[in-house]
Amino acid sequence: MIDEKKLANAAMSDEELDNVAGGTCYEMADDSRFLNSLNGSFNRYGATRCFFSSSYGREKLKEAWLTVGIETKLSKSLSVNNEYYLDGKQITQEQARQHAMEVVGKQMTESDWKW
Repeated sequence: MIDEKKLANAAMSDEELDNVAGGTCYEMADDSRFLNSLNGSFNRYGATRCFFSSSYGREKLKEAWLTVGIETKLSKSLSVNNEYYLDGKQITQEQARQHAMEVVGKQMTESDWKW
């Protein structure tokens, strides 16, 4: 029989998962928050939901990035970072954000979207 109390204590919160080094869940959660605040093209997901989301969620996130001209390769691994491309050239996640803000005409600081 599973001890529910031990199980509850073993579960990681979104904040704890956010501190996992380099993980895709962290990047996807940030992407979802950013794109939701920028143009509403994607729902806001925490790292836990991204970790358990299906490939459907990844495909919808790819589509959301395409609304601002960014192509992505979203990893299914916790240890492999996502890749972002502008006009076929690989860029960083931060560069993708800057481009997206220019396309939409809306400048945001991290505190504007990461809540």
